[in-house]
Amino acid sequence: MATLAFMGTHEIILILFISIFILLFPLLGLISVLKNEFEGNNKLIWVLLILFLPFIGALLYFLIGRKKRIK
Repeated sequence: MATLAFMGTHEIILILFISIFILLFPLLGLISVLKNEFEGNNKLIWVLLILFLPFIGALLYFLIGRKKRIK
């Protein structure tokens, strides 16, 4: 708590926004994977990737995996 005393309100708000983004990004990726259909075991692979590597897995899903969905 001593380090928060040296920070201003802008820094604390920035840290809160970044923390919320880091927590919500994998959750949104997981929800997107579970709501869509994929070929074969791709859904299982994306779920495991997001669970074990939360931020990187969700980032990879949004960059690569969304194109692999069955429409």
